[in-house]
Amino acid sequence: MHAVLIATGYAGPPPLTLPRVFTAWRPSLGAAAAVALGAVYWVGVRRLRARGGVWPAARTWNFLGGVGWLVVITSGSIGVYAGVLFWARAVQNVSLLMIVPMLWAMGAPLTLLRELAPPSVRTPLGRVLRSRLARRLTFPLVVTPVFVAPMPLVYLTPIYPASLAHGWVAGLVGFGLSGAGWLYFWTRFRVDPTPRTDPYLVSLGISAAEVVLDGALGLAVWLGPLLAPHYYLALSRPWGPSPRLDQIIGAGVLWIGGDLAGLPFLGVVLRRMTSEDAEQAALVDAELDREEERRASTVAVGAADTGPEFTGDPDRPRLWWEDHPELAERFRRR
Repeated sequence: MHAVLIATGYAGPPPLTLPRVFTAWRPSLGAAAAVALGAVYWVGVRRLRARGGVWPAARTWNFLGGVGWLVVITSGSIGVYAGVLFWARAVQNVSLLMIVPMLWAMGAPLTLLRELAPPSVRTPLGRVLRSRLARRLTFPLVVTPVFVAPMPLVYLTPIYPASLAHGWVAGLVGFGLSGAGWLYFWTRFRVDPTPRTDPYLVSLGISAAEVVLDGALGLAVWLGPLLAPHYYLALSRPWGPSPRLDQIIGAGVLWIGGDLAGLPFLGVVLRRMTSEDAEQAALVDAELDREEERRASTVAVGAADTGPEFTGDPDRPRLWWEDHPELAERFRRR
């Protein structure tokens, strides 16, 4: 095999075998940056707990999971073969847009920063998050195209071949994908403080749009012409799938892989939506209990003042919840 590789002029990594899926490795700037970011987060969590603060372990595991996956797709076998296999680059890009930033958003890094930052930093940060500009930039009609447009923009423009030929372009693409994903998952999960509190149904609508666009992009890549043909043909790779089959596999990754990566997001959104509904119901029930106690106290005082024939004031003003259909019905059932 090595003689064949030399004869064809191929200078890339050796054939991808099952053992190499787990053992192929090369250092990368992306992995180094990820490890540094994870270390900063870990130190922050330790410092917060040393002060007596409480930090859920699930948040730490989610954030470090995102760090670990970023290391895998940049320095592991996916990163090693992303320059010679279309489908490997597709796995990398889907991960950068959806998996890594989703795990980071669930790690609540902004909340950790707020807990550790001095008032001189915390106050301006809160002011920025509450600003009108921040609310406009995180409006759903702004967040949606920021999230769904990067993949078609990368694959259906000259950006993709440029990212293969130039490392700095690939770095910018990776940073842009992860940044777009972070903006989306940060504003949709609302684990961290956000400028807006849009209903979770908006998130489900954006997800539906993303599923449709994933399918459209997958079909375009599957049925369309070869992307970056000069680059892949110049590699003279003598092993693995042909450029056409490689691109078809990559189209499946962009289509099905993107949808599968979105399933955990839907689970988190539905869980948080249910949790918030339960919290809202508890607040309403507590308010109704307080109102009932006040009303009972008022009746008791009136009865003591006017004698046993007092039955309450029939002309009293109606309470705010009595004109709300859901709350009035709930109160009548008590």
